[in-house]
Amino acid sequence: MNKLLTVIVDDHPIVIEGLKTLLGNEGNLEIVGTFSNGAELLSYFNSNPVDLVLLDVTLPDIGGMELCKMVKKESQDTIILIVSNHTERSIIMQTIQNGANGYLLKNSSLEELRQCIAEAVKGNICYSKEVMEIISRPTKNELRGIPQLTRREKQILYMLAQGKTSQNIAQELFLSSLTVDTHRRNLMQKFEAKNVAELIAAGHQQQLL
Repeated sequence: MNKLLTVIVDDHPIVIEGLKTLLGNEGNLEIVGTFSNGAELLSYFNSNPVDLVLLDVTLPDIGGMELCKMVKKESQDTIILIVSNHTERSIIMQTIQNGANGYLLKNSSLEELRQCIAEAVKGNICYSKEVMEIISRPTKNELRGIPQLTRREKQILYMLAQGKTSQNIAQELFLSSLTVDTHRRNLMQKFEAKNVAELIAAGHQQQLL
C-alpha cells in the first residue's frame, strides 16, 4: 500500500514535533513536510504531491478555514484534517463547509487521530469524540422543535447532504437552479443555519437524514 504523503501545518513548533513523534511509527503514512504558516504550505503544495494535511485553524498569515478552500481548489483528493484548540461549533461547521474532511481537538488521542485518518481515506467526514459532542449538543432550533418540511424540501436536504450542488439537484429534479436555491434558502431559514454544513448537521440532529 502506498504511504499517505503527509504535511503538518501549525505555528507552534512543539505541536509539530508532538505530531511528528506520534505519527513517526505509523506504517501507512510518511511526513514529507512541516510548515508554520499557510504561504509555506501553498508554495510546497504547488510543486509536490500531498495526500494528507494536518492543519491548525489559527495561523499567522492565512487562516486554516481559508486554506481548506485553497487546497481543495487545487486538489479535491487531498485529505485535510483540522487539528485545533477551537471548540466553537460555528468554526467546526465552517471548516467542513470549506472542504475539510474532519476535525479533531489537540487533546485527541493517537487512536482517535488514527481512526479519523482511516475514515477520511474511505471518503467519510470524521470528528474526534469531543468534537462530535460539541456538534450534537441541542441547538436553539432543536429545543424549539422540528421544523415542518415539505416533501420537496426533504428531498433537497437529502441531496445537499450527499454533497450535491444546486446545479446537480436542479438537473436531477428537472427544476431551475433558482427554484432549488429558493428551497435551500427556506431550509436554512427553518433550521436557522448559517451555511449548508450547519443545515446538514441540523438535519442529522433532527434525524431527518
